[in-house]
Amino acid sequence: QVQLVESGGGLVQPGDSLKLSCVASGSGFSTYDMAWYRQAPGKQREFVARINSSGFLSYESFAKGRFTVSRDNAKKTVYLQMNSLKPEDTAVYYCNAIDISAWGQGTQVTVSS
Repeated sequence: QVQLVESGGGLVQPGDSLKLSCVASGSGFSTYDMAWYRQAPGKQREFVARINSSGFLSYESFAKGRFTVSRDNAKKTVYLQMNSLKPEDTAVYYCNAIDISAWGQGTQVTVSS
């Protein structure tokens, strides 16, 4: 059974950067397509970015140019580098192993002055 654990969230000011990490347990990580989602208070969970096992990348429009998704299969870790953060980026960020529908517990990102 694969477990996903996110970390790296926190309270930052507008314009700052954060790098989120999601570490997977178990085997098979390198074969999984991975994604990041977020959920703001009172809103539905929304897609942020995706990185396939092949390295294919996909971003939601608000993430293009500011966020970068990457992975290190040796460390069983997927990352989300977030730059030029805005207050509207405030949300709980979740990683998702698409192939096996596994989710982490989320990490809170708050962008506020």
